[in-house]
Amino acid sequence: MELESNNHSVFYMNYHLILVVKYRRRVINDEISNRLKEIFEKISPNYNISVTEWNHDIDHVDILFKAQPNSELSKFINAYKSASSRLIKKEYPQIRNKLWKEYFWSRSFCLITTGGATIETIKKYIQSQGEK
Repeated sequence: MELESNNHSVFYMNYHLILVVKYRRRVINDEISNRLKEIFEKISPNYNISVTEWNHDIDHVDILFKAQPNSELSKFINAYKSASSRLIKKEYPQIRNKLWKEYFWSRSFCLITTGGATIETIKKYIQSQGEK
């Protein structure tokens, strides 16, 4: 595990984000997934975020990304969902036929922290502090 740093901190912050298409509609193919990834990569530097891994199924995308302590994750996710929804519906108008309303993404999302150590390892490390 290689730690990253900025002026005031050292960190290792990785997240797994799952975004689901509204109503689980089956609209994501390779071309659309690639465009969604391009949009993600364009917006993410503004929030000190970088994509590590990207993949998709027909109704959702899975994203592994790195962030920094000053990254505003909820603001980034909302900005990304808004921009990508607008652009995808504009560039691929056939998608509108499969969605009932204006939205491309479901309102909810799944965001999971990831790391190199298990929770048990971290608990043991914290509990052992101050011991000789």
